[in-house]
Amino acid sequence: MWIRTYQIFNPSVQPTSYLTRFSEVEETFKRLLAHKGVIGAIIVSSDGIAVRTSMDNSTTNHYCGLIQQLVAKSRSAVRDLDPSNDLTFLRIRSTRNEIMVAPDRDYSLIVIQETSTE
Repeated sequence: MWIRTYQIFNPSVQPTSYLTRFSEVEETFKRLLAHKGVIGAIIVSSDGIAVRTSMDNSTTNHYCGLIQQLVAKSRSAVRDLDPSNDLTFLRIRSTRNEIMVAPDRDYSLIVIQETSTE
């Protein structure tokens, strides 16, 4: 499904290049999930729609909605402080979990991991 969506919105991309890119994304996604303490990961579109997730639908939708709002507010705050700057990474640490977000123009990567006690 992701491949078709990518092709529809990017008709100039040749099939081999998006298949290669999809394979690389999938490999990276699996590597992230293999790290110790990682609870889950989500790739979300700029519209807040999960493109790839390792979590159940309810949890995924909950994280997508809240994190997208937080990213928008954080990006706005960074730009208000310095208009030539942009948000590149957001890390939220609580007593139980740590949420790391790598926002980009079209997609964001959200990784949730257990907070280490070390």
